[in-house]
This record gives sequence, C-alpha cells and structure tokens, in this order.
Amino acid sequence: MNAFKNTFRELLRYPSAIFGLVIIVFLLGVAVYALVSIPYSEAIRLWRGGEDVWYQNPKYAAPSWMNLFTKKKEPVSFKVGTFDGEMTKTITPASEEISSVEMIYAFDYNYDTFPQEMTLYFTTDYQTKLPFAAILWITPDGREIKITNTAVEKKTTYRVSQDLKLQKALRTEHVMEALFADPNSETPRPLKGQYQLVITGTTFESGSNMDAEFVFHGVLYGLAGTDKYRRDLFLPLLYGTPIALAFGLVAALSTAFLTMIIAAIGTWYGGWVDELIQRITEINLVLPFLAILIMVGTFYSRSIWLMLGITILLSIFGGAIKGYRAIFLQSKESSYIEAARAYGASNSRIIFTYLIPRMIPLLIPTLVSSVPGFVFLEASLAVLGLGDPVLPTWGKVINDAFADGALYQGRYYWVLEPAVLLMITGFGFAMLGFALDRIFNPRLRDI
Repeated sequence: MNAFKNTFRELLRYPSAIFGLVIIVFLLGVAVYALVSIPYSEAIRLWRGGEDVWYQNPKYAAPSWMNLFTKKKEPVSFKVGTFDGEMTKTITPASEEISSVEMIYAFDYNYDTFPQEMTLYFTTDYQTKLPFAAILWITPDGREIKITNTAVEKKTTYRVSQDLKLQKALRTEHVMEALFADPNSETPRPLKGQYQLVITGTTFESGSNMDAEFVFHGVLYGLAGTDKYRRDLFLPLLYGTPIALAFGLVAALSTAFLTMIIAAIGTWYGGWVDELIQRITEINLVLPFLAILIMVGTFYSRSIWLMLGITILLSIFGGAIKGYRAIFLQSKESSYIEAARAYGASNSRIIFTYLIPRMIPLLIPTLVSSVPGFVFLEASLAVLGLGDPVLPTWGKVINDAFADGALYQGRYYWVLEPAVLLMITGFGFAMLGFALDRIFNPRLRDI
C-alpha cells in the first residue's frame, strides 16, 4: 500500500500523467453512465431498430451545435405532443356524443434554411365512428393556410410534404418552402417569427378522444446527429465507450499477465518446456495477425467476444515473451532465488512469489500503453466490416459513414465524432503510460 501511495504521489508530479488520468477517469465515467442508463439488450434493440423506433428523428441530420460555427443558421429538429403537455389540448363538448378537441402549438422559427419535413402522428379512441381533424397553419404575418381535413383512425400518420392535395393547393412540390417562405422575397427564404399549428378535431361518440404528436424534422438534431436510418449517433458514441474500454482493458490485462506467466514458467523449467514456448512464439511472430482475424470474421463469426479471445490467444506468444525471458534468466540466478530453493520452496511458489512480482514494475507501463492498440484493433475490424453486427461501436459508425459516402457528401461529423473519441482514448492512455514508464524506469528521467 505504501508503494502504491508513493507511486501515485510520483505520478502527480507529471502534468502529462494528470492529463491522461483525467481523460481515463472521464471515459470510465461515461462507460459506467452508458451501462447504467442503457441496458445491454436495450442498446442492441435501439441500434437495430428501424422507423418504428427512430421515426421522430430526421435523416442525415448534423449535430445541433453546428449552428455555433456557421453564419447560416439551420433548423433544429424537435417533437411535441399532447401526451407530454407541450402541445395545448382543449376539449369542448357540443352534445352528449359530439365533442371538439382543439390542439395548438406555437413555436419561433429564426433559421435561414427550410426544414426537411413536418409529420403528425394521431392517436384516437373510438368504437365505430371515426373522428375528424382539420389542420390549419398560421404564419408570422397572419396568413392562414389550410393543410388538410381528414378522418383519423386509431393510429394515423400524416406527412405534410407528401400530401398531393396540399401540393396542388400550394401549386408546388416544395411544400416546406411554401409554408415557411417569405411572400415578399424574390428568392425563397424563410419568414422568421412565430408559427402556429392548429388542429381542430371532432369526435362523434361519448368517451371518444384524440391526441396528436407533432414531429418537426429540421436539418440538425441532437448532440451527434443522425444517419440514413434516422438513428441517433449519440447512442453508439455513448455505448461504444464501455465496449471499447472493455475490449482494450481485457485484452491488455489478459495478454500482459499470461505472457509473463508463460515466460516465467518456460524460463524456470527450461529444457523442452522453454524450447516449445520459444518455437511457438517464433511461429506466432511470423503469422499475419490481422489477416487471421479477417479470415475468422469472414468465414466463421464476427462476434466481438470471439475476436477478443482470438486476439488474446495470438497476442500471448508475442515478442514480449523473449524480453521477459531475458530478465527472468537473470533473476533465476539471483541469491534470493537460491535462498528460496534452500528452504524448500516449491516451483510454483518461486515462480509466482519471487520471479513474477519482480516484473510488475516493467509490466504496468507496458500494460497501460498497450490498451489503445487493442481499442484501435477493434475499431479497425469494424471499419473493415468485420465488427460485431449487433453492437453499437465507434468503428461501426465509421464503417457506416464510409459505406454511405459521408465524406463525399460533406457529412464530416459522421466520421470525425468517433475518430476524435478514438484519438482521445489513445492519447489518454499514452500520456499515462509514458509517465509510468519514467517512474518505473528511472533511466528515462534523464532523457
């Protein structure tokens, strides 16, 4: 415990170590928050969901914060409804059976471009007589535009720009431009101010009811934007953090400790045991590591847990075994090992109590520095199309972006967001690893 405290105090002397620790603690906090707020099964359901899950989101929407860096402000998506009380709802009985349901929502529009779409989702409760809805659009300059009059079933979706009758009434196929355009402008530009959506519903049965949800599909959405399936990219960015850290930490810890144990066993027993370990290591060093993973992902399975197991298996017999072996050969001839032999210590006791603990100072910096390599490996497999098909990961986001031609279409956010997270992860572990290397290897302090 005292040694740990001294090491931590020494670590705090290096600004790079503090910076690295802050990044790692932040990533761990995000990982814990993701696992607590979104269960594993729910994350998979959301990521694999279609229009029924993500219908409230626009397609190909950039993050909302993009407006902070552009002079031309673009509309931000939102949703409101009578269920959450943000859209006012007033019920006025006209008789025992007939009632009027008025739903109103007013919002300010101060953007320089037009939205993608406006959609209404009606939910009604009736027995035999369908309710009726009249939709009115009121512009900031007082113009009233009749959208539609329609019967409403129990679940009805109405997309404003796809209404052919409305297109004929407005004499244009560009319905969003017609509804938001400034009539006094020679070139199409939005009229800024407060717009009102007024829905007047009529029910024809006692106990019948009507509710509505108004979804405004702008050009921007959320903290991370959306993809072609309307999926919120914040989900894979958030949930990709525990997946990346779990893959990197488990692979790094397993590889480091198993490599050291195998090297210690081979060095101590020598003979055919050491020869076998060295030959396996030399064969493994010439095997194409990435090519084997690609082959397994292509012909067998792309499960992230299978890839993790194969990664650990192929990494155990790496070049580090020869480095550890050289150090263990020196330690094997030390006086304290001879003393342990003299009082009758068993082979396992000598290996795990006297040999391996001497290597811990060398192990820790290497272990920390190797984590980013495994994180990048998992992302690289996903970018190549060999990532786990059901998990939302950073590499999967990049793969989807490339497959959809995001860079050619100017959707740089789609690639940059996961790429930045990968770079931050690598930078944090690298800074901490370099500082630990200086602490445990004093010769580096003078360099």
